[in-house]
Amino acid sequence: MKLIVAVVQDKDSNRLSNALVDEDFRATKLASTGGFLKAGNTTFLIGVEDNHIDQVLQIIQDNCKAREQLVAPVSPMGGNADSYVPYPVEVQVGGATVFILEVEQFEQF
Repeated sequence: MKLIVAVVQDKDSNRLSNALVDEDFRATKLASTGGFLKAGNTTFLIGVEDNHIDQVLQIIQDNCKAREQLVAPVSPMGGNADSYVPYPVEVQVGGATVFILEVEQFEQF
């Protein structure tokens, strides 16, 4: 058995959740915040048998797409107006970051 930890952008969260339910996979959703853009994310915890890993990864890939977004960067120097970049920067957001962990034991009560 494996534990899939998938961090996805909030915009993709409901679509992914619905797709997992449609395929009879259970997941726990946790609200999380990304470090780079300080944007909202959702972290999914999905326990699956080894033979279903590829199916779950495909569902994640199909429902969590990377996209370009304009953001106004916040200065690493804090609120100092001299270090502020006055124009938006295009960055890639979305997609999914996925970790697959071995589950040593699973119990359900």
